Amino acid sequence: MKALKLEKNKLELDKKLELDKTNIKKIKPFSDVTEFHGHICPGSALGYRAAEAALTQLSSESSPDEELVAIVENDSCAVDAVQVVTGCTFGKGNLIFQDYGKQVYTFINRNTGDAVRVSLKSSFNMDKIDPNLGVLRRKVRSGKASPQEKDELEKLVGEVSQKVLDYPLEDLFEVKPVEIQIPPKAKIFKSLKCPECGEMVSEHRVKILDGKFVCMDCFKSLKKE
Repeated sequence: MKALKLEKNKLELDKKLELDKTNIKKIKPFSDVTEFHGHICPGSALGYRAAEAALTQLSSESSPDEELVAIVENDSCAVDAVQVVTGCTFGKGNLIFQDYGKQVYTFINRNTGDAVRVSLKSSFNMDKIDPNLGVLRRKVRSGKASPQEKDELEKLVGEVSQKVLDYPLEDLFEVKPVEIQIPPKAKIFKSLKCPECGEMVSEHRVKILDGKFVCMDCFKSLKKE
């Protein structure tokens, strides 16, 4: 029954994707991502496309408050793009980081209860776009690249990033509806003064040691003694 419901949802979302391509004009331009991230790169382009897929499928716009939730399973350049495009940020509490090292992103619309999981297809390989990208990157990082090769890498990074932006979404990601418990909205906690270091710490992050509420740093250092 659950599988049938998910399949029905997938068909509805696929249909919605065809009908709601006008949503793309509501998505922030990639230049906003570059300004926030600091430079153009294929990773931020990939995150931009993941966010684009999610917003299109969910018929959503950027989240001014906590209307959307993003659960990201890596801490790569892509996550900066997710923050800019979806409005999901650590500060608002609607960007949740799970350190799984996977190019997978789950997006939830609180208002509708809809959620989609966007995962990079194994058939997609950045090196296939241009094998020279990896070669030049390794050479530059090793410190053995010439000034000309550094310029070539910068140009290539821009070209590959643009190709990612132009890549058909269906060839980049597997996008499927999921049933997921919606995380609670962010809470505001009191700050307490750690009696050991004197620094302020959120009350939900304190540890109890010898009857005192101490911060995590002091808790760890005192436990070692």
